[in-house]
Amino acid sequence: MRKIKFLNKLLGGVNVLALMLVMQTANSACIWLAYQPEFPEEACKFKKMVK
Repeated sequence: MRKIKFLNKLLGGVNVLALMLVMQTANSACIWLAYQPEFPEEACKFKKMVK
């Protein structure tokens, strides 16, 4: 039981880190000058709206 609870908390933490990385990537420019990879449509909803 304890292992399952620990794994659930660990996977929840990893999920939060992955979501934060997607948000950071969505709001930053590409580091490559000559190549801009295609950005996934699912990640576009994490872009900040600037008004």
